[in-house]
Amino acid sequence: MGGVLGSTTVAGVIGHPIRHSLSPLLFNAAFAATDLDWVYAAFDVAEGAGADAIAAMRALGLGGLSVTMPHKDAAATAVDRLSAEAEALDAVNCVAWDGDRLVGHNTDGPGFVAALRADAGWSPEGRRCVVLGGGGAARAIARALGAAGADEVVVVNRTEAKAIRTAELAGRVGRVGRPEAVAQADLVVNATSVGMGASPGGTDPLPLDRALLHEGQLVVDAVYLPRRTPLLAAAEQRGAATLDGVPMLVHQAAIAFELWTGRPAPVRAMRDAVGDALESSV
Repeated sequence: MGGVLGSTTVAGVIGHPIRHSLSPLLFNAAFAATDLDWVYAAFDVAEGAGADAIAAMRALGLGGLSVTMPHKDAAATAVDRLSAEAEALDAVNCVAWDGDRLVGHNTDGPGFVAALRADAGWSPEGRRCVVLGGGGAARAIARALGAAGADEVVVVNRTEAKAIRTAELAGRVGRVGRPEAVAQADLVVNATSVGMGASPGGTDPLPLDRALLHEGQLVVDAVYLPRRTPLLAAAEQRGAATLDGVPMLVHQAAIAFELWTGRPAPVRAMRDAVGDALESSV
């Protein structure tokens, strides 16, 4: 392509703060790999102005919009329609056009399951899963695991009300449990912020007792910086398989790319772009 032209379609991400976002890197790599005349930018939108940003998407004709904190709730009320996923979670992380209507989606859960299958060769069907956390990521993951056929989704969180809400999203297989449930799990997912920004191999706190981890489990950390969190290091030492947060980041973005463009996402190019960026930041 010859740079940004009058015909170039613009997409972007709204959030606050937003300068740390890897989304421009991910999506511009995807547009380059597919030779699409699109460009993606980050827009720092102050808290309380999320609905205004959705209105701007209409007025400017943006091709797509990613939504991150603190605007996921506001976006859910500002679009014309919600996908089933976004409606259940009452949160939007992706806005796409359907004709002349804006549809709010939530790609986090489906992106997580896609990452399990593509990057770990692991399927949730018939498996016992434990999700640590009760925030937005935990809710999306619990719902997706239940929908993907997990036999059990146990939610462990310090705040009981959040744990109950999260477990309910998994449907009939969801329940609230204690940390000891990790010992019987096939899949353990850390959807808390514990480990974010930690020093790999350091003495940072873990979201669970490492003695509960063992061979035969898959341990996933939604944190992607650092890629090898203290939890993943402990899981490896205990003989468990591990997966960091990069695949989920990539696959949720890949779903957004496909919603916007109608084309298959170049997942490898997206993964390589974010992987190179994270390696250079270490």
